[in-house]
Amino acid sequence: MGQEIHDFVPSSCGLLALGEPTHREPGFASLRNELFADLVAAGFRSIALESDRVAALVVHDYVRDGIGSLDEAMRTGFSHGFGDLDANRQLVAWIRAHNERVPPEDRVAFHGFDGAMETMSAPSPRRYLECARDYLDFDLDFTDVVGEDEQWSRTEAVLDPAVSIGDTAQARQLRVLADDLLSTLYTRAPERIATTSHAEWRRAAIHLTTALGLLRYHRQAAQRLEDADRWSRLSATRDALMAQNLLDIRTEEARRGPTLVCAHNLHLRRNASHLRMGPMDLTWSGAGEIVATLLGDQYSVLLGSLGSSPTIGLGDPPTGTYEHALQDRIPTWGLTRAETIEAAHTRADITPEQGYFPLDPDTVHGADAILHLNTGAATSPPVG
Repeated sequence: MGQEIHDFVPSSCGLLALGEPTHREPGFASLRNELFADLVAAGFRSIALESDRVAALVVHDYVRDGIGSLDEAMRTGFSHGFGDLDANRQLVAWIRAHNERVPPEDRVAFHGFDGAMETMSAPSPRRYLECARDYLDFDLDFTDVVGEDEQWSRTEAVLDPAVSIGDTAQARQLRVLADDLLSTLYTRAPERIATTSHAEWRRAAIHLTTALGLLRYHRQAAQRLEDADRWSRLSATRDALMAQNLLDIRTEEARRGPTLVCAHNLHLRRNASHLRMGPMDLTWSGAGEIVATLLGDQYSVLLGSLGSSPTIGLGDPPTGTYEHALQDRIPTWGLTRAETIEAAHTRADITPEQGYFPLDPDTVHGADAILHLNTGAATSPPVG
């Protein structure tokens, strides 16, 4: 067991995954901030959070070049409500302050790697397609094909395949248009980059990738399948986009240094993801399993574990559970190599409202190391 994250980062690592077992315990984000400062000092030059990739461009502009304000970055640069979290605000402020002190080539980049969708809803692809269209300077009107944005964004469009617009003739036409735009973006890359910039070209590509991800998600929402199969495929579609985004981010950042990626354990583990949703058991290949397969030893995985948390009402772990064994050894927080953790029981003293996914054999086997937080928010003060 140790508290030096460098001891758990092999020299081959280009993408270091740091997972949390629940989004509702703020101690993990505070600890992430502390660890990221250490990683930046050791050569990491980017961070990617489980947040909308397009929205994160606002944060990237702020931390890298001081464009906009901290308030604007937090209000518009995150999805899933993550802009409201104090630790995320502290992270963004710290990166901006750090970047003001270093040469441009050493500035830390901020990325989101999630799609624009939420679990139960997904927006219209209109604005993402229009951004790419404008960059290519095309005279192309999506109004008739897209229709009303509300028919895409309403929750029923994901919950009920009979209501979904994702497999209609207009949706199929949009996928063809989006694919054609992406092909054109690449064929015209030399000319457009010379006229604009590499950064602007990449932003158009990010918008098109997001649009295609949304169209795939909407198409999957329209499939009339058994509920468990349908939701497993929706989860797989989202995670496949996450994996694609992470691979793109690594291509962009490879020459500058490694990237820290932070998300829920389910998205980052090396093996298949499992989720109990109401009466359904869902199974799919998460972003971590996909990326681990493609990157090999360039991908390292540290998954989170929690002993207790007053914030979410999680009590001390029962005797015989994985968390109990770690709790006895780790007074504050610590990292333990996964292969040294002995088999134990999965704790069952949790409620859906806590959002906590306890350690189980699959989670342990899907990690290189486990980061255990003894008590929620019991970390060192946030950086900055």
